[in-house]
Amino acid sequence: MKTRVLITGASSGIGAAFARAYAAKNVDLILVARRERNLAELAKELHTEFNVDVEIIACDLANADTPGRIKQALEARNLSVDILINNAGYGVPGTFAENSWETHLASNQVMVTAVAELTHMFVPSMIKQNAGAVINVASIAGLIPASAGHTLYGAVKAWMIRFSEALADEVSQNNVKVVAVCPGFTYSEFHDVTGTRESVASLPEIFWLSAGEVVEQTIKSLETKTKTVFVPGKFNRFLVTLNTLLPAFALKAILNRYSHVDRIRD
Repeated sequence: MKTRVLITGASSGIGAAFARAYAAKNVDLILVARRERNLAELAKELHTEFNVDVEIIACDLANADTPGRIKQALEARNLSVDILINNAGYGVPGTFAENSWETHLASNQVMVTAVAELTHMFVPSMIKQNAGAVINVASIAGLIPASAGHTLYGAVKAWMIRFSEALADEVSQNNVKVVAVCPGFTYSEFHDVTGTRESVASLPEIFWLSAGEVVEQTIKSLETKTKTVFVPGKFNRFLVTLNTLLPAFALKAILNRYSHVDRIRD
């Protein structure tokens, strides 16, 4: 049977890049995101170009019942998952206090609870089959000092990294791989959607990778290495190294200088 990968936040950006990369490897896809029209267009494109089976599930992971609905949809279609990519996520702009608790709750539901629940849903079958992989799209924000704004984002990504490390140790003997990929600034469509293209365009090119580059490097790392925490891009790895060399206040000053607050969603 062919391998099948489920990708959350698949309608654009890194999620869509993962979909294209795996379709090119002749892997069947299950694409999950809020925007059904975008998913349908991407599914048609990938099926036409690569002749892979592409299923779509339009739903919002901010709703607590969504993982259960995904499970029901897969059972109804008799679909299994060999590779899970927890990619859906976003940053909430502004300070912690000025945003409503409902806003924070939704972001935690998407990036913590849904990640854990979907992983718990599919890892047992991977263990049973003695094969599989989980890719958690974290961020270098989880590896370096936090700065003001997007208050929960770094904390959430740090949780995702630690969760991945613990899970990797638990399932390694079952030939199941777990990777927390930690991108930095990534070119993707969300800047156009949120109207922040002009502001982030002022950042030096050295800060940036394309979504395709992030995905290509991640898949290569997954297939060829045993490293659980993977940081794509030489500059991003340099930033993480600086974190171990510079005082926290110095690195935070650098980050604050180049930070732009915007909302990122799939």
